[in-house]
Amino acid sequence: MIKPTISTQELQRRIGHRAKSALEHRFWGLYVHLGKLETLEAAYLEAKRKGGAPGSDAETFKAIEDRGRHEFLAELAAEVKNGTYKPRPYRRREIPKEGGKVRTISIPAIRDRVIQGALRLLLEPIFEADFSRHSFGARPGRSAHDAIAEVRSGLIWKKHLVVDVDLKSFFDDIGHAPLLAKIARRIQDDRILAIIKQFLKSTGRKGIPQGSPLSPLLANVALNDLDHILGRGFGYLSYARYLDDMVVLTFDSKKGRRWAARALDRIRQEAEAIGVSLNVEKTRTVRLTDPGTSFAFLGFSIRWQPNPTIRKGYAHTSPRRKKVIEVLRKVRETLRSSRHLSVRDAVARVNPIVRGWVNYFRVGNSTRELHVVRTGVERKVRRFAVKKRKRKGFGWTRWSSEVVYGTWGLFDDYRVRHHRGRAKASPIGTDP
Repeated sequence: MIKPTISTQELQRRIGHRAKSALEHRFWGLYVHLGKLETLEAAYLEAKRKGGAPGSDAETFKAIEDRGRHEFLAELAAEVKNGTYKPRPYRRREIPKEGGKVRTISIPAIRDRVIQGALRLLLEPIFEADFSRHSFGARPGRSAHDAIAEVRSGLIWKKHLVVDVDLKSFFDDIGHAPLLAKIARRIQDDRILAIIKQFLKSTGRKGIPQGSPLSPLLANVALNDLDHILGRGFGYLSYARYLDDMVVLTFDSKKGRRWAARALDRIRQEAEAIGVSLNVEKTRTVRLTDPGTSFAFLGFSIRWQPNPTIRKGYAHTSPRRKKVIEVLRKVRETLRSSRHLSVRDAVARVNPIVRGWVNYFRVGNSTRELHVVRTGVERKVRRFAVKKRKRKGFGWTRWSSEVVYGTWGLFDDYRVRHHRGRAKASPIGTDP
């Protein structure tokens, strides 16, 4: 009797159920599922949906579809089953950062993207059972807005002493040995561990390649122990982490300052245990009750805003000024590269940029910044249209708003929306 194969979703459900019911169980026999066409196809479709540039072999999704997706996946499955699969070198790309620094993004080949995506489909249900509620990055059903809501709820409970943590070169410095040891707590399939090690070693002696489908999951595994340690201070500590961005909040009192010092010391210890150090220049402890004090988290600037009509005040959350400048600069560059297009076609290229930015920053107290972006984008589009006619000015009287937002179709939904996240306010508990 031949048993019918189960779907990838059903496989994930069963793995997740087992992981939750037996927290000490170490999984084996996963490698056979990695070579199944159903798993590889699910990973391929997800990679294709996300898109992205080709890797070092220059193979594109279009080229794969032209020669046959099934043939491509069948060849990949055969390599996995035969044990002959080897990841190809990453294509490196440098992205400018603040302060003149650069971030190196490692772009895997599509075939490696598919294998890593399949690995993530198998491993994610296992480690999701172990992850802390204080971790929000790259997890199903969680988002950056949930992390922001967790921070805001801590401030509402008067936890105004903030430890703003910055890990120095987190993805570049993670040690492979401690990371693999953490993975091995739950995985005892030698071939799965070997293929993960191949992906890690392809970047050098240390570090996780930024840009690969497996990297966010590995980052969460590396910091999971820290999440649970700081989570034990629930009540006196509020803690939120999104990948390598984290913040700790506690009360501005003598006891709270001791909690903050202990938390920062423990973060330093756990970071050093995986080969990462704190960025002493950017890591700081601030009191939000001091005038003009704020901190940055996930692109937002957060400060405590006293309000005479609200006895407690509120956590004022708005996009950082540099984020507003970045999106307007990107719109300008897009329009400059669209001079050969009609106004309507150029607007069609601008809309996804603006829509993505607004959908991320339309929470909290972002009305002013959203208005600045709306005005700036409209101004740049009008200037583009005037230049097409070889005129001067911005065409404020030539074209009405109905033409700009109706006929040309410029994005025009800048309303702030209330985020209904999973994060809840944490009451004051007992000293753990």
